[in-house]
Amino acid sequence: MGSIFSETDEHRIAEAITRAEKATSGEIVAVVAAESSTYLYAPFLWASAIALFVPWPLIVWTWWPAAWIYLAQLAVFAIVLAATLPRPIRYWLVPRWIKRARVHRRAVEQFLAQNLHTTAGRTGVLIFVSLAERHAEIVADAGIEARVPQGTWQEIVTRLTSAFGAGHHTEGFVSAIEDVGGHLATHFPPGSFDANELPDHLIVLGEG
Repeated sequence: MGSIFSETDEHRIAEAITRAEKATSGEIVAVVAAESSTYLYAPFLWASAIALFVPWPLIVWTWWPAAWIYLAQLAVFAIVLAATLPRPIRYWLVPRWIKRARVHRRAVEQFLAQNLHTTAGRTGVLIFVSLAERHAEIVADAGIEARVPQGTWQEIVTRLTSAFGAGHHTEGFVSAIEDVGGHLATHFPPGSFDANELPDHLIVLGEG
C-alpha cells in the first residue's frame, strides 16, 4: 500500500477533499483497501469439487483397492489446493460478480464505520477503492441519492477504475473527488450544515 500512495500523494488527496468540501455542505470520505475479502474458501471449494470426481474413473477402469483410491483422492485435493492458494490464482477463480458484491458490501461497511450516516444533513459520500478486486464504489447518504441523477456515480466509478488500471492512482482519486464535489456543490451548496464533521485525509485499510 505504501508503494501506491506516498505521503505526497496522500497530501494531494487530502487537499482535494478540503477544496471540494469548501464549495458544499456535503462531506466526502476517501477509503482505499488492499482487498475486500481473502476468498480463502475458493481454493478449498475447487479442490473439493475436483477431488470428488477422482474415485469414479478409478473405480470403473482399475482394480485399485478402496484405500488406494482414497489416498489418490486426498493427493489430488492437496495438489489442487496448493496450486490454487496463491493470491493471484485465488482471485482469478472467483467470478467477477462475486468480487464486486464483496466490494459493495465492504464499501457499505465503511460508510457506516466512518460515520457517514451521521452527518447533520445526511449528505455524506464515500469513495471506496478495493485494490485486489480492481473495483470501486461510491456510496451516498439518503439526502444525496434523492437529488443526484441515477447513473451519476457509476460514471465516476468507471473513470476512477480506469485510472487505477492505468496506474494513475492519485490522479484517479483526485479527479473522482472533484467530480463528486461538483455534484455536491450543485445540489448542496454551503449552508447550515458546513461543519467539517469527518476526516479529510485518505483512509488506508489493510487486508480483508
